[in-house]
Amino acid sequence: MTNTRIIVSNPKSGKTYQRQLKTKKIKVLTNFKIGDVFDAGIIDFPAYKFQITGGTDKNGFPMRKGFFSASKKRILISRGQGIKNKKKGIKRRKMVCGSVITEDIAQINCKITKYGNQEIDTFFEKKQETNK
Repeated sequence: MTNTRIIVSNPKSGKTYQRQLKTKKIKVLTNFKIGDVFDAGIIDFPAYKFQITGGTDKNGFPMRKGFFSASKKRILISRGQGIKNKKKGIKRRKMVCGSVITEDIAQINCKITKYGNQEIDTFFEKKQETNK
């Protein structure tokens, strides 16, 4: 079991927030896919709805939309998630994760689709900066 972080992006303000998830919360999110919208109340964000936009596994391999599996695989790709080509038309074999969330996922990226009554800032603790 890995420590899973959830990264929440706020499209209105352009800010992102992150939080460490507990083991119980990770099990609730298993079998969701990239693109699924879920009620964020199950991970302590009442009245919010989040859409899953991506993530990485415990080894750092990116999740890829359209690869409907819970495992990792080396696939031949020319563009999209997990690859940057310098020239047009070049294909490479890259290791990617499937688009299904499992217990091996270390980071889940989400964006807010429906806002709740409270501001999103209230759910995240702010880091105190110290002057040296």
